[in-house]
Amino acid sequence: MDVVDKKILDLLTTNGRLSYVDIGKELGLSRVAVRERVARLVEDGVIEQFTVVINSSKAGKEVSAFFEIDCEPSSLVKVAEGLAENPSVASCYQMTGPSTLHTHVLVDNFEALERFINEELHAFDGITRVESHILLRRFKSRRGLKL
Repeated sequence: MDVVDKKILDLLTTNGRLSYVDIGKELGLSRVAVRERVARLVEDGVIEQFTVVINSSKAGKEVSAFFEIDCEPSSLVKVAEGLAENPSVASCYQMTGPSTLHTHVLVDNFEALERFINEELHAFDGITRVESHILLRRFKSRRGLKL
C-alpha cells in the first residue's frame, strides 16, 4: 500500500459515495487507475466492505449502552457468539484487563434495555459480572481507519 492508496482510503472514509472520477480528479489519476487500485484494496482485504452509516437515534434506537461482561473462560466464546447474533448488539469485543467482553447495545428505549439485560444477557450461562454504562452524549465516533 503506497501513499496514493492511503489518500484513496482517506477520501473513501470521508465519503464512501465518491465516484472513481471524483477521486481521480482529486489525486490526478484516471478513473480506470482509481478503479484498479480500489479493486486491489478490496482483493487484499484492506477494504472489508462498502456500507452506509445510520444515525441510530434517528432510526429509533434512542438508548446506547456499553457493557463490560466477565465470563468464565470455558463460556467466553459461547457468550460472545450468542451476543454477536443478537440484533441489539452493535459490537462485541474480547478485551484485555478486568473485562472479558466489551459490548455495545442499541435499543429503542429503557424498557427495551431492561428486557435485553434481564431476558437476553442474563440468560447466558457462564457470565460472572456485568457492568453497564449508558451513553449520554457522543463527542466523537470514528468510522473507518484514518491513515
